[in-house]
Amino acid sequence: MRKTLFAIVASLAMTAPLAAAEPPHTTFAPKPPGTIVQSRLAYLMGDGMQSQWRAVLSRKAVGKNNNEPAYQYYISIYQIDYNTATYHLRYQSPLNGGPLDKVEKPASSPLWFPLQTAKLIGVGQLMHPGVDEVVMLSHQTGADCGSADLTVFGATSKGKVVPEVTVQNGCALDVKIVKKGNLDVLQLSGPYYGPKAAMCCPTKPKASATLQFVNGKWVETPNYYKFFVKAFPHY
Repeated sequence: MRKTLFAIVASLAMTAPLAAAEPPHTTFAPKPPGTIVQSRLAYLMGDGMQSQWRAVLSRKAVGKNNNEPAYQYYISIYQIDYNTATYHLRYQSPLNGGPLDKVEKPASSPLWFPLQTAKLIGVGQLMHPGVDEVVMLSHQTGADCGSADLTVFGATSKGKVVPEVTVQNGCALDVKIVKKGNLDVLQLSGPYYGPKAAMCCPTKPKASATLQFVNGKWVETPNYYKFFVKAFPHY
């Protein structure tokens, strides 16, 4: 019995994918701008040291709006060089476009726009088992209640960071990463605006939908929120 159990454990150890451990002391080149708010480890090209990445959310105060700090947020995605334990920058928004706009103060205004917030929701395997994507939610307001953007970052086989899918919704949007079978799916919730609905008056104040990758394409059920494949809404 003991030999049989040992054989089963050994077999699982040989067949199960193993994520490489992160070196104990790493550096970023260049460093993320401002102060780091969140940092998540991800394997954007599958398990293995060569595909070890970090998504870093940071922010920097650029001025004040009515005595409150106005922040510029940044999402920086790095890939590690294991030989030097250095994470090298591969993508950054707003530097490389993407979901975050540059926060500026127009000459005719005392305020900085847009007002920004952002957070890393987490890391999920949304498209293929064993391959991670980074999920970020951001909100920008220039007038009224602004808009919320959900961005799913992935990497190509050549190591280029790309948006796999993005979702944009007026005023607000919430998202959870939920396990379903061998993959994860995105559970979306927020107001739903019909084609002719004003921002003040959503067609459905509280709606929910599921966004998942099925048979090679993104499918939303029900189709409440506008989504973009391989594109940034603000790019």
